[in-house]
Amino acid sequence: MPQSSDQIAQQILSGFDRYRRLFRDLTSGARARFEQARWNDIQEASTLRINAYEEQVQETADGLTQSTFGPQVLDVEAWPGIREAYIHLIDQRFDDELAETWFNSIFCSLHQHDQISDKTMFVHSTRPVSRPPSRIALTRGFISEGSLHDLAHQILSEYSFDVPWEDMTRDVEMIVTELQQGLPDWAQMDRGLTAEMVQSVFYRNKGAYLVGRLISQHEQWPFVLPLVHREHQGISVDTVITDESEVSIIFSFTRSYFMVECAVPSELIGFVKQLIPGKHLAELYTAIGFYKQGKSEFYRALIAHLANSDDRFIMAPGVRGMVMSVFTLPGFNTVFKIIKDRFAPSKNIDRATVIEKYRLVKRHDRVGRMADTQEFADFRFPRDRFDPECLRELLEVAPSTVIEEGDSILIRHCWTERRMTPLNIYLEHASETQTHDALLDYGKAIKELAAANIFPGDMLLKNFGVTRHGRVVFYDYDEISYLTEVNFRVIPEPLYPEQEMASEPWYSVAPNDVFPEEFPVFLFADIRHRRQFAGMHGDLFEASYWKSLQAQIEAGQVIDVYPYRRAAATP
Repeated sequence: MPQSSDQIAQQILSGFDRYRRLFRDLTSGARARFEQARWNDIQEASTLRINAYEEQVQETADGLTQSTFGPQVLDVEAWPGIREAYIHLIDQRFDDELAETWFNSIFCSLHQHDQISDKTMFVHSTRPVSRPPSRIALTRGFISEGSLHDLAHQILSEYSFDVPWEDMTRDVEMIVTELQQGLPDWAQMDRGLTAEMVQSVFYRNKGAYLVGRLISQHEQWPFVLPLVHREHQGISVDTVITDESEVSIIFSFTRSYFMVECAVPSELIGFVKQLIPGKHLAELYTAIGFYKQGKSEFYRALIAHLANSDDRFIMAPGVRGMVMSVFTLPGFNTVFKIIKDRFAPSKNIDRATVIEKYRLVKRHDRVGRMADTQEFADFRFPRDRFDPECLRELLEVAPSTVIEEGDSILIRHCWTERRMTPLNIYLEHASETQTHDALLDYGKAIKELAAANIFPGDMLLKNFGVTRHGRVVFYDYDEISYLTEVNFRVIPEPLYPEQEMASEPWYSVAPNDVFPEEFPVFLFADIRHRRQFAGMHGDLFEASYWKSLQAQIEAGQVIDVYPYRRAAATP
């Protein structure tokens, strides 16, 4: 193996080390930001951490091409040797799976995607599926000795902050009450009932989370304690979560990424996977900020699914979009979204604007109401994996993106997103209770997006989906904008009756003008849904509601949006 391969591999790894230091520095600052209630700084740090990956990849790739090894790194034939040298360098690392993904990113930044193979990069991981545990402690244990009070007190006493607990005695009582309601009687009396808690605290937005599990002789439950910091009062436990589905929502693909310190990422992921086994590895890596690793895990799951099934791509159910075309694999819980070559006349945007809107969502606080996406270039699939009608439509609406190459179909650019049931389709088959709950959550989704300074723009039911947990989530981003950029207006009174009957408005309308009074008819063709929604969220039809939110945001307030049901006793 040429010595230069070793040196190039070392330079790639040095770039990874720089990125990891930056990632750790931003992550380790989360505790101080939470303690000091620096809520706006939290959002800024989250964006910086997301942006850091691509910035450091570019810096590393530029350093390679500008070095004496420039000609070699641009020669794809040299990369099998570089890959082999790199494997030896990362074998003893605790973040070796992340290091492989970093190598892939460097290769892809320097070469065409049709040169990707397992010889030049890590399409499949070389890391062992199971490995001996490290000697770095991930969790700490607490034994109840038959007293839930003592167990709760032990846990809270072990986690110290530079801000005092607001009222630990009250929090202990609340934890005990919630456990008594949530656990079977025999578990509460089990003297060996153990709490195993991750030593690091999970920070996100205005919250912090103690994450672990309760273990009895016969069963285990997730055990999550969300913490809040009320300025000038202290830190308190907001509720207790022992339900797997609620923990899954906290780690949802619709949330911003946690900041949590972890020396061995795979061990932390493995522990959380035991709490919520229904979550894919891709989602869990993404949830703790390693979104590129999530992308790698997603791609590997996709190619494994294609290799082990006869699934064919079909157009996704729902109303066809005016900007995006969406297709899916029935047996794979994901949709693939591509930008059409031509938009409907009513869409006054271009391709570059759509791309920036989707990237904005990646960087912004999604507050549990916008689906995360992964952006891919140059997907290649066998032609026979496409339903003929699906392929015909894709080639018709996006010929610059969907390319026929013999027996293969090249998708030059797309986003992947979790598949959901479009809200309009969900309501067509929903019971009265389901309809009530979905409309209630639809309004909450709009309000929580607004609290995060996001105005969806096109709020039609077809642009929202219902998750497997029954939550309503926005997923069509081509018209989103910051709430503070929108001019909410009241429709002026007509000067005479003929104005009101005219086909054109009698008042001027600027590009950013929005008239909430028009929402009821615009959003709901079904008069029953319109009336029901108005009873729940009629304030959304008033310009004053939106303006008051704008004023709070412009004053620097970060509005609380909780990803869980709060305890009844919470102040």
